[in-house]
Amino acid sequence: MNPTPRQRASLASTPFAITNAASAASARAFSATQARHAVRALHAEVVLYPKPGLVSPIDNGSHDDMDASTFLRSLFSLRHYFRRICLAGMENAPFARLKQLGIEAEARMMIATRGINTHRGAIFSLGLLCAAAGSLHARRRPITAAAMRSALLDHWGAALTGHASANPDPDRDASVPLLSHGLLAAARHAVSGAREEGALGLPSVFEVGLPALQATLARGASMEHARIDALFALMAHISDSNIYYRAGPQGAHIVRSAAQRFLAQGGTLHPDWFAQAQESHRLFVRHRLSPGGAADLLAASCLLHAMLDTPAASA
Repeated sequence: MNPTPRQRASLASTPFAITNAASAASARAFSATQARHAVRALHAEVVLYPKPGLVSPIDNGSHDDMDASTFLRSLFSLRHYFRRICLAGMENAPFARLKQLGIEAEARMMIATRGINTHRGAIFSLGLLCAAAGSLHARRRPITAAAMRSALLDHWGAALTGHASANPDPDRDASVPLLSHGLLAAARHAVSGAREEGALGLPSVFEVGLPALQATLARGASMEHARIDALFALMAHISDSNIYYRAGPQGAHIVRSAAQRFLAQGGTLHPDWFAQAQESHRLFVRHRLSPGGAADLLAASCLLHAMLDTPAASA
């Protein structure tokens, strides 16, 4: 018996409805997975030790205003942000939308930490990675390092360049929100920061942090060793605006020299690496140095590695 027009319409619409429902469920599951990866990456960074000058569960490093519990409250407050920005990436949202999500996330962070900036740089860099992963997932493209960086630059490169070149003039209209320490350091010392990293497609993550992680893991070492090596590689490579703000060029030289010395001696391959890293930690604390920019990029590198290492990434 031939179906009636109503039955034919129902049969025609059912696969579309099922496909849409399945697609929505896939998007929710994928974004939730990337959000978990992001929170775990931030957690991995905060619990790592020895981590020169930085907060860990062992001590507060060069900080008097925050401890590990401050960071844990902060990263917990960001869990929904990473899911939302991943979904925004799936929708190919403009950079203005990503930026707004980041501003909202920063406000939640500040409430959770009682006004202390723990993860401003991480909100930016990890958020961009989640958006790029969402974009690739929506287009059914495998998540590779090359594809992730291309997605960042293809979809938001021009806007990120404009964001990076915004005038960081500390004497601008007082009604405009205060500049971050990173932007003030950039204005004073002509160094790069998170904005410049974003405009270039996070080169320190793709060209320094991730390769350092992969190189240490490739020789059979633990993920803890890989993260230490990646952190020192990033400290040796970047012009950390956090360091320039706190200690100027002299402080930046101390950080870069200590990191290069650690790596030249073999990094965690050296049998006495732990004591050497602790010595760098004591040196940084003595000079009140805290390479927060490198820490944020380490977390971003850990997130990218997790994204590439996930079976769902290529689904």
